[in-house]
Amino acid sequence: MPNPTTKLEAVNIMLSAIGEAPVTKLNSGLVEADIAETILEATSREVQAQGFNFNKELNVIFNPDSNNEIVLPTNILRADATNRKNNKDLVQRGSKMYDRVKNTYTIDQAVYLDTVVMLEFADLPEVAKRYITLRSARIFLDRVVGSATLHGFSQDDENRALFELRDMEDEAQDFNIFNHFDTYSIIDRIGSTRTID
Repeated sequence: MPNPTTKLEAVNIMLSAIGEAPVTKLNSGLVEADIAETILEATSREVQAQGFNFNKELNVIFNPDSNNEIVLPTNILRADATNRKNNKDLVQRGSKMYDRVKNTYTIDQAVYLDTVVMLEFADLPEVAKRYITLRSARIFLDRVVGSATLHGFSQDDENRALFELRDMEDEAQDFNIFNHFDTYSIIDRIGSTRTID
C-alpha cells in the first residue's frame, strides 16, 4: 500500500510540471520551490474553504471572551450559527461573530456554530491532497511557464481529480433517492379523487 502524499511530494509534483528537479526538503532556498509551496498553501485554503465532509464540524459550542465577543480560532475558515440551537442571527465578520439583529459584536452567551476548519496538508484525505496538488500544479505552471498546450493537459488532470473529490464527498453524505424532494413528493402524494368517465 503506498504511503500518503506528503507536502514535499506535492511541491515536487508541482516542480516537475515545469521541468524542475525535485528538492529534498521544504524551505530549500530554491525560488521555484518556495513559490510552489506558497501556491500549494493558498490553493489548499481556497479548496478547504468550500467546506467538505472531512473538514466540517457541526454544533461546536463557543463561549464569549472577557469582552463578550465570540472570537474564532485562526484555523476556522467559515462559521455559521446553528439555527436550531441559537435564537440569534449570527454571521462571521473577520475573526469574530456578529449579531445582525442587534448590530453588534457583543454576544453575552455561549453559541453553537457549524464551522469549516483549515486542516494541515498531512491531515487531508488522499483524494483531497491529489486535487489540491494538481490544481496547484496547474496554477504554478500557468504563472511560471504560461503554455496553453501544457495548461490543457494539466486542466484535464485537475478535472478528473475534482470529479474524484466530489464522488468521495457524495459517498460520505450517504445520499439516496429518498433525500430528493421530487422523489418525496411522488411517494407522499395523495391519490386523486377525480373519476374517469
